Amino acid sequence: MIKKIPGETWNQLQFTGHQLLRKKYAVSTHGRVASYFDDVNKDGKLLNGSLTSGYRSLNLHVEKGNGTIYFHREIAKLFCKKPSTKHIFVIHLNHIKEDNSAKNLKWATKEEVGSHQQKSPLKIAYKELQANKKEGLKLNATKVKAIKTAINNPKRKLTYKLMAAKYGVSEMTIYRIKSGENWGRVK
Repeated sequence: MIKKIPGETWNQLQFTGHQLLRKKYAVSTHGRVASYFDDVNKDGKLLNGSLTSGYRSLNLHVEKGNGTIYFHREIAKLFCKKPSTKHIFVIHLNHIKEDNSAKNLKWATKEEVGSHQQKSPLKIAYKELQANKKEGLKLNATKVKAIKTAINNPKRKLTYKLMAAKYGVSEMTIYRIKSGENWGRVK
């Protein structure tokens, strides 16, 4: 038996092969997932699932399907309005992947997902940590300035490959410095 939460709504999951399983599965507006036989409130059992890339998921053995169900996607399908067919991703508004309540989920486009990820507190903290890192780097600000000067010199003789070899980094690092993805703070 599942303890009721005021205002919580449960909906049964409908997926390929769900009719062949002994139990039924349901998700709630509060982000909970349960298995049951007849009535989710009477004989239901809450499920934790497992973590897959930080997302709560449930692995079900169904025919003709991969059987992995992501809690946030299923909750969004049942409780969140999808603005258009371009909105194929689900984001967590508070950036906490385990908070799967319907009010914390939103359908998003690829561009919205990218923008949302850049605002993540974890991403911001990581960028700050990397910006202040002093040890274990192949390059320093002086070398990066020299690389940027060489890249922008219209008469340069070194190719990106040769430049990478000269500084002991990969060619991709040179391209990332050029685009500003790496060492963007150095002018």
